[in-house]
Amino acid sequence: MRRPSWTTVTPLLAAVALAVAWPLHPDSAPVLGVLSILLVGVVLAAVHHAEVVAHRVGEPYGSLVLAVAVTIIEVGLIVTLMVTTDKDTAGLARDTVFAAVMITLNGIVGISLLVGALKHHLAVFNPEGTGAALATVIALAVLCLVVPSVTTSQPGPEFTGAQLAFAAIASLALYGMFVFTQAIRHRDFFLPVTQDAHSPLVTSQAAADAATARAAADAGSFEHEPVDHDQDGHADPPTDRAALTSLGLLVVSLVAVVGLAKIESPAIESGVAALGFPPAVVGVVIALLVLAPETIAAVRAATLNRVQVSLNLALGSAMASIGLTIPAIAIASIWLDGPLELGLNQLQVVLLTLTAAVAILTVVPGRAKPLQGGVHLVLLAAFLFLTIAP
Repeated sequence: MRRPSWTTVTPLLAAVALAVAWPLHPDSAPVLGVLSILLVGVVLAAVHHAEVVAHRVGEPYGSLVLAVAVTIIEVGLIVTLMVTTDKDTAGLARDTVFAAVMITLNGIVGISLLVGALKHHLAVFNPEGTGAALATVIALAVLCLVVPSVTTSQPGPEFTGAQLAFAAIASLALYGMFVFTQAIRHRDFFLPVTQDAHSPLVTSQAAADAATARAAADAGSFEHEPVDHDQDGHADPPTDRAALTSLGLLVVSLVAVVGLAKIESPAIESGVAALGFPPAVVGVVIALLVLAPETIAAVRAATLNRVQVSLNLALGSAMASIGLTIPAIAIASIWLDGPLELGLNQLQVVLLTLTAAVAILTVVPGRAKPLQGGVHLVLLAAFLFLTIAP
């Protein structure tokens, strides 16, 4: 009998802790510290089990499972903080989504390019697929985060009800078209790329399947070591039993994340306020927490010279953060009190514009040196610093 892995134990512990702590409303630092550790662990476990289910069902449904799971976590954290605090949270959704975009486009992309280029001389990827993903992310970001600041029907950086509904529908349409393009219509544009002396860019279906399985295995997506019974060179999909177990643990994890976030929300905001940081830092904390598993998986893929997988993860996470979170928040706003501010301020627009311009120049050649990764990481550092000290 093998011992249960941490991804099995953590959701169960988190569920028990939630059941005990929910009626008690704990406010002591040691208890909240333990609960915060469980919250981080159960977020990682939730994405882990979503990846197991995604690997079992295959594409395009696998991508949707992972994206929906991450979005539920993000929306759950945002809505929980919005309904459990007396402070102004009108801009929390904007701050979280913008932080997710900046972290993915500069942080995950930057470190993946830097690691891949340092280890393999050049980080090579397909500019057609990566460019299509980047264009979709930029369109979503401008439509949902920049346009509200320049519309005139509603005072302040807000949409009217009709404008918000349009933005939500447009976001879902763009995300759906991209998923169809990536998983069905032009899947070859998003396959891992290799480079040799005779063919600068070579993609293969086998490489894509191997990359999917290995990236999941590298990120810890299986309860035990992956097996390869058919000797095809990459991990076999998990069994039906393993997938169903992960599906059940995924549901438990999502419930535990939302519940623990509700308990922890006053402590998170009090901690940010005690440090003298602006409220936008709360959104950065949420985005860092949600994107941690994607970052780990992307870096591991880059070390194995599968930079295309890293960029797919980064841009896919950014796309889901906008294309799925904004519609979910739009629906939730029907029951939430207070305004919903989605428009970026001038400083944030400048940072987004600079990030988009640099990302376009990075993607066009289809390969990158360590310099490009460093530039993106400097932009991430600028975003984090200017969020704390605007």
